Amino acid sequence: MNRIALVPGIDVWGEIFTEKHLNRLRQMGELVVNPNPGNPDKSTVAELIRDADFVITSWGCPSFDAEVLRDAKRLKLVAHAAGTVKGIVTPELIERGIRVSSANDALGVGVAETALGLTITSLKRMWELARSTRAGYWEEGKELIREMFDVTIGVVGAGRAGRHYIRLLRQFEVDIVLYDPIVSDEEAVALGCRKVGLEELLKLSDVISIHAPSIPETNHMFNTKTFALMKDDAILINTARGSLVHEEQLADELAKGRFTACIDVTEPEPPSKDHPFRSLPNVILIPHIAGAVNNGKQRLARYSIEDIRRFIAGETLDGEVNLQNLHVIA
Repeated sequence: MNRIALVPGIDVWGEIFTEKHLNRLRQMGELVVNPNPGNPDKSTVAELIRDADFVITSWGCPSFDAEVLRDAKRLKLVAHAAGTVKGIVTPELIERGIRVSSANDALGVGVAETALGLTITSLKRMWELARSTRAGYWEEGKELIREMFDVTIGVVGAGRAGRHYIRLLRQFEVDIVLYDPIVSDEEAVALGCRKVGLEELLKLSDVISIHAPSIPETNHMFNTKTFALMKDDAILINTARGSLVHEEQLADELAKGRFTACIDVTEPEPPSKDHPFRSLPNVILIPHIAGAVNNGKQRLARYSIEDIRRFIAGETLDGEVNLQNLHVIA
């Protein structure tokens, strides 16, 4: 019988896996769970995964080094019920030929939905108009509203979240342009958009939504130079990672009142209480709610369970991570 180990602290996995999910896992094999709260240490994980065929990880799990893998002779797959696997993957894991799956796709659904919500509400000026009506006004500001029609949406990065966002955008009559150096022109057309260079995207787009990975090559890719290329009255949305944006330079640019920014992620988090993002009138700052929050976390459980089922059935894993490409993925 297959043995499945659920290793995050119960305070983590308890928000992701419902009793329905646990019963589904029990139908697939013997289930062992971590009953303790908090981030498990390496010795705890090593004991939990002893003789396990499948391991489910999530936030707060340690790296799977030689100490953790010492007695995991049967381990075939690590299903990560979260996003990036960089914190758990080690050379020892790769050398052992253990496959790794990530729930990045499930997370990407929530990220894309949040980005779309920010796109629509910002174009419609809902934030400003809500402030205006609270102040006693009614018609003032309505002349600035734009609809999701005949506008250009720039997507930076066509990973899982970026692709979900593009699919959502295709329900509207908008022009979608994409900057992603890895995606070919033909693949972009198949996705329903047009590939352009970053400079062209910045100049063309009414809305720019960032979905690129946080890697050295993308650090502060949005800075004074790139902001200067953006349209007046553009909307910049960041639901990716704070490291992609030079925050001080963005704050300086926003202080000119030239465009709007919707910020879900900062570096570090949370931002300081006197951070200009908290007070600038043309900033919508939300506390990292794109991705999986509350009941949305259960999508991660379903996704991870499905990849274990696919493995057992000999099917292609939807979330398998190419461990040779860790340097270019989120």
